[in-house]
Amino acid sequence: MSKNTFNNRALHINILPLLWLLLSATVYGNALPSPNEHTSERNTQVERNTQAQNVETQKTILVVGDSISAAYGLDEKQGWVHLLNKRLQSGEYKDFLAVNASISGNTTGDGLGRLNPLLKAHQPSVVIIELGGNDGLRGYPVKIMERNLRTMISKSQAAGARVLLVGIEIPPNYGERYTQLFRKTFNTVATDTNVLFVPFILDKIATQADLMQDDGIHPTSEAQPMLLDNIWPKLEPLLKSLSL
Repeated sequence: MSKNTFNNRALHINILPLLWLLLSATVYGNALPSPNEHTSERNTQVERNTQAQNVETQKTILVVGDSISAAYGLDEKQGWVHLLNKRLQSGEYKDFLAVNASISGNTTGDGLGRLNPLLKAHQPSVVIIELGGNDGLRGYPVKIMERNLRTMISKSQAAGARVLLVGIEIPPNYGERYTQLFRKTFNTVATDTNVLFVPFILDKIATQADLMQDDGIHPTSEAQPMLLDNIWPKLEPLLKSLSL
């Protein structure tokens, strides 16, 4: 073997490991994440963990109502339930979220029929029951309304929720006897079931024509903050007790 042949073979053997290292760095280097990618993945994971924690700690306020709470005739964002969420997020109750399950035209019977799946789906910490107005307008016996409200409260409490009962009144043209029985029923149910109670959600609103829509039954957008103010003094103690 000549000297030149030996040198060429040695050179060929020596550069093979170097070529392999260069090739490996090129191929596998492209497969490895950059430092920025590592940071991005960590940030994403932190966001996911934070979101998961928020979901775990978030408490639901379930509103089961009729057109008064469904913002009838208005944009939903003008309604008192939407305003409630804005108040919650701007104050000390950011871990609460109000879910509006109100449907215009619903009676207490309708609300009772929808309640079980709502409780299962939302697992609320608080249930606000704002029903009865359509029972009264349709002249239903107050005993049926009373039974439905009691059952809704009982089911909500059995599911671990605190309950706020929100009352309504009907026009006097339904007769003094019926209107008085209707009003008394809410108070009786609230007392017997030991729940917090707002006697009249339209207090200081229903008698003001400029705060009611043309039908004389549903409040205007300007009245919605007042509805919330009527409810808040009884709702806030529930939220505070659940925040301890």
